[in-house]
Amino acid sequence: MILDNLPALQVVIPLVGATICALIDRRRVAWPIALAISLVGIVISVALLAQVLAGGPISYAMGGWAPPYGIEYRVDVVNAYILVLVSVIGAVIMPYAPRSVAAELAENKQAWFYTMYLLNLTGLLGMAITGDAFNAFVFLEISSLSSYVMIALGRDRRALLAAYQYLILGTIGATFYVIGVGLLYAMTGTLNFVDMAERIVDVESSRSVLAALAFLTVGISLKLALFPLHVWLPNAYAYAPSVATVFLASTATKVAVYLFLRFFFSIFGARFVYADLPLTEILLVLSVAAMFIASIIAIFQDDVKRMLAYSSVAQIGYMTLGIGIANLNGLTGTIVHLFNHAVTKGALFMAVGAVVMRVGRHDLEGLAGIGRRMPVTMAGFVIAGLSLIGVPGTVGFVSKWYLAAGAFESGAWLLSFLIMASSFLAVVYVGRVVEIAWFREPTQAVASVEEAPLSLIIPTWVLVAASVVFGLDAAFTAGVAERAAEALLAGIL
Repeated sequence: MILDNLPALQVVIPLVGATICALIDRRRVAWPIALAISLVGIVISVALLAQVLAGGPISYAMGGWAPPYGIEYRVDVVNAYILVLVSVIGAVIMPYAPRSVAAELAENKQAWFYTMYLLNLTGLLGMAITGDAFNAFVFLEISSLSSYVMIALGRDRRALLAAYQYLILGTIGATFYVIGVGLLYAMTGTLNFVDMAERIVDVESSRSVLAALAFLTVGISLKLALFPLHVWLPNAYAYAPSVATVFLASTATKVAVYLFLRFFFSIFGARFVYADLPLTEILLVLSVAAMFIASIIAIFQDDVKRMLAYSSVAQIGYMTLGIGIANLNGLTGTIVHLFNHAVTKGALFMAVGAVVMRVGRHDLEGLAGIGRRMPVTMAGFVIAGLSLIGVPGTVGFVSKWYLAAGAFESGAWLLSFLIMASSFLAVVYVGRVVEIAWFREPTQAVASVEEAPLSLIIPTWVLVAASVVFGLDAAFTAGVAERAAEALLAGIL
């Protein structure tokens, strides 16, 4: 009975947990609830992925109403991969959270933070698992509203401005999304993804469908921070509490990329999107611009969190590059990079969060010599930084290998060169941190700093280890990503 209801439990359990945390409003109760739910979430998501790999897509009708008339939760290899990604990051972050949250937030805000985390988790998991376009919008808003609050809880007053900026742009993105869905509903008479994909074939030549694609593309692009619609992201990551930064950087944009993939390939279809419209050229230009311009901006940042935030914009460029290439290797590169970037950037932001807890700042000059005082933490930063660059033996190399192979396969050999060239820019900004942290004399403030506690080091190194283990053996991550890419290219839902 429980196994039959796993799709619903994946979303219901964190939602109920968020309600309990809000009602009790006690830090010492909220964190254990969030931890337990995060651990349960990873068990459910892995079980769903195993079922899908063994037996194909799972359809779960909500409320006893058969699809397409009722809301359907539908799990296939594509979104099962995303469910595992989100759940893994949540489960790794929670042991890290109590010390970091206690150091950065007032006690009366801590239970509220865990409430928002669980709501955010609910929204992200719901967006991934639902088979209904409007239901995806509801979960999109749940995740967005909780994100605004998590960012605003940052101790720097600029966190309020960052949250407000994200709210404005996020609202615009959500409005564009719901207009696009409304147009599709008007033309197809359904909100169910599978039903919509079948009916859209008969009306795809209409201007309304073309307008729907345009609205959905821009709306989702705002959510995933596709260059140049990324302006909300740097401040949001820089001024949010460290745990919020880790979670949002590792998951939120990845789920938005999933929505992008779902609409482009499963609903509209690759033939309509790429053969009849110039979206390939648009995506490739914007992706390359993100890879280079965001990386160059990152080089000149004096704040480590802002530097890593602009790096995330560049890495999103790699993800959308594979969507633009739109062949098996390119799409596999995009999907595997969702996981690879999550563990890499999660490790980097965790290391920075540990430094913030000890030093109280994250500007570069204030971290001179920190590597000598926090060698274990900063060693993790260096290894994760190598993965961000794409050094062989790390997950970053796996992603770029598939993307370069996809570019060669499509005849765009110049893109392969640009992928490698952009990686050298990452060498520069990661190298700046390494030079300041390891090769400069510790400042007076840093000289008395101790290594981070194990509760922060262990989760950080779990993600660091994942960056290496899945870089040396990518059979599972790349294998599942390739199956997901095949399903998308075939238009299977």
